Amino acid sequence: MELVLLGGVVLLGAFVQWLTGMGFALVSVPALVMVLGPVDGVSFANCAAGVVCVLGLSRGWRHVRLQAMVPLVIAAACTAPLGAWFARILPAPVLLLVMGVLVTATAGMLLSGLRVRALKGLGGALTAGATGGFMNTAAGLGGPPVSLYAVNANWTIREFVPNALFYGALVNIFSLVTRGVPPLTGHEWLVAAGALLLGAGLGAVLAGRIPDRTARLLVLLLAVAGGVTTAFKGLSGL
Repeated sequence: MELVLLGGVVLLGAFVQWLTGMGFALVSVPALVMVLGPVDGVSFANCAAGVVCVLGLSRGWRHVRLQAMVPLVIAAACTAPLGAWFARILPAPVLLLVMGVLVTATAGMLLSGLRVRALKGLGGALTAGATGGFMNTAAGLGGPPVSLYAVNANWTIREFVPNALFYGALVNIFSLVTRGVPPLTGHEWLVAAGALLLGAGLGAVLAGRIPDRTARLLVLLLAVAGGVTTAFKGLSGL
């Protein structure tokens, strides 16, 4: 049953990430921490999300805005170790509660279309990058701050997707360096790899056939549901 759940979560996360350029962590982290625990669940989310981002970049790397992404990536590299330390010192129930609240809050902000004046220009890029680096290593949630930055920079979805994939690939590498690779069994790695490729393939087939707004709304609603469930699980363990 654990293998089935792991495969299903990875498939769904890879599908929505390939379809919308975001969402792997928002959709999968709440379920992964239930299946693998808060420490290994986040480490595995970093690993899988990084692979999905690299696969996605294989077809869109020419559209990456390197000049715009440099401050985001540098800021993320500086805060990633702090996120790993934060995750190590918190008890498991508290970590689950924090993850649940972060998922729910960030998904809610993205649903509302929130615009933050501080997330503009170089200062906004550094703030979003630093926040994303910390959140990605601590809770596997590096994408939402960059999504908020993109909204405030008025990026189109075509501009956002390749740059989000580029940022995600590098930030997940930072997270794995500071947290380490999760100690999964051979069967778990095989199931996850197969589900990841299948989910990415389905996302590639359906990309462009599902309206962007509909796809993003579905991702964020799933994230809210998962975040609330994770937060309640953390609360019940206190």
